[in-house]
Amino acid sequence: MRRHVTSVRVGPNAVREAREAVAGHFAETGIAPGSAFADAVLLVVSELVTNVLRHAPHSPLTDVGVTVAGDQLVVSVADTEPRLPDLTLEGMGAGLRMVAELAADYDGELSAEPAVEHDGKVVLVRFEIPL
Repeated sequence: MRRHVTSVRVGPNAVREAREAVAGHFAETGIAPGSAFADAVLLVVSELVTNVLRHAPHSPLTDVGVTVAGDQLVVSVADTEPRLPDLTLEGMGAGLRMVAELAADYDGELSAEPAVEHDGKVVLVRFEIPL
């Protein structure tokens, strides 16, 4: 199992910094940069960090993680807002619906849970890594 977490300051550069941090670990996790899968992962990172900017603006940092274990890749984005997103089809906005669809395209799923190490939450997106 390989896990990388980067703390990104919540602000105008957060999305770019999060994408660069995640993309920087693609080679060591066996993901081809520029592949459709890499693009999907980076789009998910962009959307989840954008949601932190919109819905948890008082979070000073967001922790963006990538975990690879076996044939699964998990993207995690944590903030200090304790309110969990509504992940029902009716409750999700367009961005989270897109994230859920991208995860489903790779036999994965979208979930959210209370953070363990601090007040707040973690949004998780699981993907099966394509062969």
